[in-house]
Amino acid sequence: MATFTKTFLSSSVNGASTLVSASATPGTLIHTAQPGITGLDEVWIYADNSASTSVKLTVEFGGTAEKDQIELSIPGESGLVLVVPGLPLNNSAVVRAFSASANLISVLGYVNRVL
Repeated sequence: MATFTKTFLSSSVNGASTLVSASATPGTLIHTAQPGITGLDEVWIYADNSASTSVKLTVEFGGTAEKDQIELSIPGESGLVLVVPGLPLNNSAVVRAFSASANLISVLGYVNRVL
């Protein structure tokens, strides 16, 4: 029977948000999945844009190739926007993010670790 444990994103300190400081690939490290292939991390990420205008955010999910990139525009001063809706990741794969304008977008979230 599988067990679920809710945990912070690996870049988070005590659940706090991580500022996206990168403006190009490879992006700011957001999360590193658990090692191995017997379990998985269900990753939930939300973004907040402190600017008054929209900013493009690129999430590199599991790699930095174009096929691994999730791109979206985060509206200015709109609160939390769901960016990664519980997608699975394992085998020490990483999630990174960069934005068109550095230091304006913060990300936070959690991982449901399944063993």
